[in-house]
Amino acid sequence: MLQSDLRLVIFHYGFFGERFIANLMNYPNSCPSYGACGIDGCTQCKEGLYSFSKNIIAAFSMPDPTTMPDFIENAEDFLPKQIPEADIAIAINLHPDVLAVLPEKLKGKVKALVVPVEEPRWCSSGLAKQMKEKCDELEIEFAAPKPFCNLREQEEHPTINKMIREMGIGYPEFEIEILEEGNAYIRVLRSEPCGCAYYIGIKLRSFDFTLVRAGEMRELWNVIAEAHHSFPCTASMERDNEYNETLLHIAGYIARHAVDKALGYEGDEDIPEHIREIVL
Repeated sequence: MLQSDLRLVIFHYGFFGERFIANLMNYPNSCPSYGACGIDGCTQCKEGLYSFSKNIIAAFSMPDPTTMPDFIENAEDFLPKQIPEADIAIAINLHPDVLAVLPEKLKGKVKALVVPVEEPRWCSSGLAKQMKEKCDELEIEFAAPKPFCNLREQEEHPTINKMIREMGIGYPEFEIEILEEGNAYIRVLRSEPCGCAYYIGIKLRSFDFTLVRAGEMRELWNVIAEAHHSFPCTASMERDNEYNETLLHIAGYIARHAVDKALGYEGDEDIPEHIREIVL
């Protein structure tokens, strides 16, 4: 069972924040595709694997950024007056002006700040650069993974790395052993923060892996893509200017590459070059 002593403070607005928290807590029926895994419904594939409910010491529901003014003069007024000390703060779908003042409000209270970007407007590349510079000044680790499942370990992020390893979230990782009869032993070593890897793993249980041995990777990729979309993925279909691609497609290629890697397949030439630079 995954365990961690990390303390999290979460600021969030909207569906993705709720799903992320639900996945961390791993309470029954928290999967958005509950009942869709087969004839008998939910297989309880995550039961007993983890529960980080006690690690969430505070979760602040924030106002809808789309209903707020474009420019907020006193943005700190929209943040809680009292923020408890923690190891990591995670800010999901906050107004840009509120995000900009968050590092100063977290000074001396956290070791790291993670700002997931599931939609381009959540945090522009310019704002992410500005926040990183401020966090560096305040000695706070900073990451703005775009999308959240692109979160990876970095040498300068010991606290964030600990979250990735101990809580098993970030860039997905599978262990797959193909058995003689074409079935496969599939284990999720690390899931996307939304929990999608577990659903993909369930869907792959019924795949005929003799096709992979025959080099028919396209059939496998179709199953992964269908599972990824059906979960469903929360990344945006809006084109991101920095990536020149939709974040949903980036997330889909991340899931596909994670399975490919577990199988030892290195046919990265099948991934468009501009996406390859992001996901590999």
